Amino acid sequence: MEKPLEQEVKELVADILEDYKGNRAIDQMEDFVDQPDKEVIINIVNKMLKILFPGYYRDKSYKVYNAASQLSLLIEDVMYYLNKEIAKVLRYSREYSGVGEDVRKEAAGDITKAFLKRIPSVREYLETDLEAAFDGDPAAASKDEIILCYPGMLAITVYRMAHELFLLSVPLIPRTMTEYAHSVTGIDIHPGAVIGKYFFIDHGTGIVVGETTIIGEHVKVYQGVTIGALSTSGGQKLKDKKRHPTIEDYVTIYSNASILGGETVIGRDSVIGGNAFITRSVEAGSRVSIRNKE
Repeated sequence: MEKPLEQEVKELVADILEDYKGNRAIDQMEDFVDQPDKEVIINIVNKMLKILFPGYYRDKSYKVYNAASQLSLLIEDVMYYLNKEIAKVLRYSREYSGVGEDVRKEAAGDITKAFLKRIPSVREYLETDLEAAFDGDPAAASKDEIILCYPGMLAITVYRMAHELFLLSVPLIPRTMTEYAHSVTGIDIHPGAVIGKYFFIDHGTGIVVGETTIIGEHVKVYQGVTIGALSTSGGQKLKDKKRHPTIEDYVTIYSNASILGGETVIGRDSVIGGNAFITRSVEAGSRVSIRNKE
């Protein structure tokens, strides 16, 4: 005779609750109020897009069309929610792990204000990225098209704001931002990477840029490119070490090329051909390509 559904559910709940007692990382059941909220962070990203591109990501929920009033509402929203989320994640930081909640809240307020003050600088970089995309892609009918349609522009934009939080030593939130962009665009840029002005991602799907990557100015990258670590078998022992390449100015990297290793430097004005696999430095002005089999 089959058990009633209610009894089966009751037994399943009891079994799973017992499994939660394993004292493993996945068994954590802290109060959800203290946990960072991924949906709130994604909402912050979308509000920041409205601040960074005021004419393109307009907030239709606001009935006030005065620019100053709308911006004030957006800034207040971002400040409030970002402050709360930063206060939560600071407990992951060595500097704030042992301090009281009041200290973390005060620090979160200072960090939030410092981040928002960097908005003009972020927009300065984004203007150069937009210009690089328009100048570098004859298929672009307008800059409006790039802002509204190009996944590369969106991924770079989210990276630019996440990178500023990364520089302010905010744990978890920058990575949540760039992984959201990754899920939407297929482009994976770690917020710790250092990327100069006039950065253009063409097509974009499958691009990976690692944490310790350094990219100069006027660099163009096509779909499927990996700028990664040569090996991560050392695990946490490699933390804070330079594991990813340096790409100097005016470099073009064509589709599906892999450039690996912390000591690898791609010299200025180089062109890396499609499907190339590079693990050592390339001199300035080089042309690297894969020979066809005869």
